[in-house]
Amino acid sequence: MLSLEALADPTRRRIVELLARGDRTAGELVKAFDISAPAISQHLNVLREAGLVKTRADGQTRIQSLNPEGLDQVGAWLDKTRSFWSRRLDALERELRAEDERAKRKIKP
Repeated sequence: MLSLEALADPTRRRIVELLARGDRTAGELVKAFDISAPAISQHLNVLREAGLVKTRADGQTRIQSLNPEGLDQVGAWLDKTRSFWSRRLDALERELRAEDERAKRKIKP
């Protein structure tokens, strides 16, 4: 699953926001939601498969943390998309201004 697809779900976005504040166990994440532990586990699996979250063992405890590389990929895609649209919108603005100037020239006696 692509990172952006994984982030389409509001619960998964909230998990990412919580992990951005610090590593947590799955149990700590469960307490932050009104859904079951198996549901949180499924959401974590989706985030892991998308490369956004990683899990490490600390004895019997599994600690969830954000994966910076996965977030970097999302950021790179957003930057690329933003740049594309920024160039397009700048070109549109130039064309609209030029059209406005041409219209003003036609109106003058």
